[in-house]
Amino acid sequence: MTGCKVCIIMIREFDEQLDGLLSFLHSVPGLKEVHMTVWRLTESYAARILSLIQTCPSLQDISFKAVEYEEGLLLEEGIRLLQHSQIRPDCTLTVEGLRCTKPTDQCTKLKHRKLTCNQRVKLQFYLTSVSIKYKELVRCVYAYVTEYNSLPGENVLLADRYTELLIIQRHREQSERETEIRSRGEQFFSARDSEKYSSITVDQFFCPDDHGLIPKAVVLQGNSGNGKSFTALKIMLDWASGKFYADNFDFIFHLKCKEMNQISGEKSLVELLRYSQSLTPAQISQILQHSPERVLFLIDGFDELKLSQDNMSNLSLPTDIQTPASPVSTLKALMSGHLLSESFLLVTTRSTATDTLSKLLKKQPQRFTEIMGFSERGVEEFFQRFFKDDQLLQTQAYEHVKANETLFTACFIPVICWIICTVFRERHKDGIVLKNESESTTSIYVDFVSTLLDHHCQGLSQSVPSLLRSLGQLAERGMVEQQVLFDKKSVSEIVSDPVNIPFLCKFLFKRKIRQETMFSFMHLSFQEFFTALYYVLMSEEESQKAVRNLLQSLDGAQHELKKNAKLHLLPVIQFLCGLSNKEVSNSLTEANNLPVSPTIKALLKKWILPFDRSRNQPAWGIFILHCLYELHDEDFVRKAMESWGNINLSCIPLKRTDCWVLQYCLQFCPHIRRLFLKRCGLTPEKLKILQPAVCRSEMLELEVEDLSDDDVGVLVSALGHGKDLRQLKLVNSVLSDHSVQQVLSSLNKQRSLGFVSLTVKIITTSTAVMITEFFRDKTIMKKMSVMVKNSIESLCSSLRVSVTQGDFCLSLGEAAWNSSEISSPQTEPSLSGISLTCPHSQISNINWNRFIQIIYKIKLSNENCPEFDVQFNALLSFLNSVPGLKEVDLTVNRLTESWAARILSLIQTCPSLQDISVEVNKNSVENLCSSLRVSVTNGDFSCPEFDEQFDALLSFLNSVSGLKEVDLYVNGLTESWAARILSLIQTCPSLQDISYST
Repeated sequence: MTGCKVCIIMIREFDEQLDGLLSFLHSVPGLKEVHMTVWRLTESYAARILSLIQTCPSLQDISFKAVEYEEGLLLEEGIRLLQHSQIRPDCTLTVEGLRCTKPTDQCTKLKHRKLTCNQRVKLQFYLTSVSIKYKELVRCVYAYVTEYNSLPGENVLLADRYTELLIIQRHREQSERETEIRSRGEQFFSARDSEKYSSITVDQFFCPDDHGLIPKAVVLQGNSGNGKSFTALKIMLDWASGKFYADNFDFIFHLKCKEMNQISGEKSLVELLRYSQSLTPAQISQILQHSPERVLFLIDGFDELKLSQDNMSNLSLPTDIQTPASPVSTLKALMSGHLLSESFLLVTTRSTATDTLSKLLKKQPQRFTEIMGFSERGVEEFFQRFFKDDQLLQTQAYEHVKANETLFTACFIPVICWIICTVFRERHKDGIVLKNESESTTSIYVDFVSTLLDHHCQGLSQSVPSLLRSLGQLAERGMVEQQVLFDKKSVSEIVSDPVNIPFLCKFLFKRKIRQETMFSFMHLSFQEFFTALYYVLMSEEESQKAVRNLLQSLDGAQHELKKNAKLHLLPVIQFLCGLSNKEVSNSLTEANNLPVSPTIKALLKKWILPFDRSRNQPAWGIFILHCLYELHDEDFVRKAMESWGNINLSCIPLKRTDCWVLQYCLQFCPHIRRLFLKRCGLTPEKLKILQPAVCRSEMLELEVEDLSDDDVGVLVSALGHGKDLRQLKLVNSVLSDHSVQQVLSSLNKQRSLGFVSLTVKIITTSTAVMITEFFRDKTIMKKMSVMVKNSIESLCSSLRVSVTQGDFCLSLGEAAWNSSEISSPQTEPSLSGISLTCPHSQISNINWNRFIQIIYKIKLSNENCPEFDVQFNALLSFLNSVPGLKEVDLTVNRLTESWAARILSLIQTCPSLQDISVEVNKNSVENLCSSLRVSVTNGDFSCPEFDEQFDALLSFLNSVSGLKEVDLYVNGLTESWAARILSLIQTCPSLQDISYST
């Protein structure tokens, strides 16, 4: 039976019979093939099959088909055992049947087989032992990566550093690209999060498309520094770790075009793979010849491949895996399908070489993808991974970058993220406090350019200075014409070999029946940077002329910020300041031999100084401060800040970076006479940055948002003492009584106080007493307002205290008590607000604690209970006892005759009272009127003849049909007159408003 082939059909699995059958097969001499048909693949069946392969050395091919009636199930435990077992290299195992595609709770029973989650598959296990060993090697080789600045032996775990990138699978329109290039910050990232980008992850690269076809070739396009090669490394590691592609590919071969360029002579494909994959030639040949459809070639960096017109043709391409040829020809044969047409391809390339690749790549179907760098979430995750052992540093670094709109936008480029994180880490190691010495924007861009020049510009046809000048010339042309996309002709006129320059991006757009090639910089901010760099790299004479023209074009811009057509050039000036920074210019000189003319710095200084008094244009002032920060010339900053004593940045939203810049510059200001920071979006964190400057100010207007008890110390420290504090607003703060007391103590230390507004957790009786007591000796204080968000448990929702022309005014409530827990007419408190005015000199003689307690008890009662009358009488008694009481304003929900009589009685019993008013919140038939106001002057008039005429007047008023309002102006008010007025209200149902002034 030499060379025997056996076919077996088993409908049910009986272990005894199966073991007997396997024993028989072991005894068959020269057994080569076995084909088995059973109803399902179990772990037990898989173990027996593996045993047969190991004990029968002549066996070369074994197939296992799970079927009953239609299709049988391949259970995951059986597949898993086969995948992780070492099968002899010279034996092929094929398994066919239904496999459940659910990630969990896979189908295991025959009755489940018709569910849609079960898909027919054919799995082949060949060279399994070689594959397992190869994967082990790949896991070891790709587990660690070296970084740009790694010393010998230094590396980091790839899994710790890699952050998921945003990858899309469609070509973008010209308008989309232009909008993205011009946008910044949150707007930039929000556009990328749009569903229109149709994102895809690397594990989905070889999933079926919308037509059910699996792509044979995937193109991963991306700009320099966007993470293409890093993604290639991660694909290798994750495949070898069994995370994806296990069902697609038994082998993935990673071919780096940069390394291919270093190989001399002619090599066959087997030799090339041997060169980089550590497999024997025999193993590689066996893999490629036996099952090329289970092989993926990952070709990384196609744009770096040295292609010429000669090797662009199809002549002299190798026709088999053993034929020697140049590495470029061999790779071209792979991509064109001349070699191993059944294999799969994944090719990474810069956008500048995509059209060349499309001409070579013949495998179909294809999937085009574009790696766009990080999403906003990706940026944050990268910082978290980089600083995984230092949460505080991670937060500081990320918040610093997010506050700088230019840097935050540039962080979509992974290399920029890495540079920023590396700089922060090194500064932290050196003990530099981040908030005081944050890295300048220009220095980050210089580091980025240096990194790309060192690691992504091999084989350039021109010198670095020549390259940067040509890029700068292109950038300047675009800035002058406000253009971010450049056609191929205009780029070629200025830049030599633009396809191989990593700082440019290349796009193909459809134009009716043809294609058009366009170029751009990675982002508008890079175009601005290269424009500034261009001015720096010009000859001395040209440089002076260009910079002088630029600065003159913006003269007077501070007066017409919105009208000036040259405002888009402001970032160029800021980058020029950064390039003139001594540390940055030294870095340029040392790294790339690019000297920066000191004349430029002199021109910038001369231009900046006249604008140091730009207080009427706060936005312009912030720009000038950023320029000073980028220059980082302490002597000049000190000179420029000499007359910045009056600073008004109100209504300008300040980012954290703005605060750092402001603090840096203000430390050189000799006297901060006025500092106005209202509606700037200042948080406690930003106030902490500005604390030294705020503390030094002599006159201050300050508004802080979201202050908590934990932040009060920052506020107190910033306020210092001896200030003319014209305004202090704490918006949306949640302060306890203890914190309020701390704030009041700090206010006590100031030279004068204007308006103070606080928001507290709850206004208690203690809060109210504390505020009123604070005003005892504060003749210089104008007004204080205390608000609470939720007044359910609070004495009131607002408390206002003011001193005007010697009069002290206290107001509680207003619209406050409408939020009471009990809101039915029977239970809601009738009094919803009270305001009283008396001489400020008398407030020390008033028992404010008693007043607050009465108000609190009134709030807890309503007019239908006896307690209300007691407390209302107590309130009237208190008001009678207030020395020099001038005005009383009440807000009530209902006004009855009894209430009106009591209120008007105050006129009689309180001789100093000049004005009393009552406003009614709600309309009700029980109300006498909607408002009542009486103003009193000195005099007590009582005349029988006048009474008679007054009665006649009232009689006439009663006869007026539909009478709505009456205003009376008399010289005095007696109890008799008050009774007559109340009578008019009762007898004239249409009357809504009566005002009585004396």
